[in-house]
Amino acid sequence: MVDKTTIIVHSGDMDKLYSALIIGDGALSMGMKSTLFFTFWGLERLKKGGLEKGSLSKMNMGGLGKSMINSRMKKANVASLEKLIQDYKELGGKIIACEMTMEIMGLKKEDLRQELIDEYGAIGTYIHEARESKINLFI
Repeated sequence: MVDKTTIIVHSGDMDKLYSALIIGDGALSMGMKSTLFFTFWGLERLKKGGLEKGSLSKMNMGGLGKSMINSRMKKANVASLEKLIQDYKELGGKIIACEMTMEIMGLKKEDLRQELIDEYGAIGTYIHEARESKINLFI
């Protein structure tokens, strides 16, 4: 078993994506390896222009809740999703895009931000990553 965390990023909700990236960045900064496996609505956030589009998982209130949270996060100097994902990549984090989800949702590689994606894979790819991880999460 490797000192590694593997996270399935299933949700495209803004707050859940923040959680996945903060955990991934934290693991990397502590010397661990980290893999994010983006699938279903999480994969939507890897579309060109899609990173910041997710709503809140709770209390979205037609977008008002997201605006309020973004304002509070800015005041607390919380990094943007773009900064967090760039930090994740710079620290050596791995991102896998689910090929099955791409097929189901009609996504092509050119629809996604290629500079972020290290690999395209299916369940076997995730299982391989998860088998050698000490921490496995589903977000």
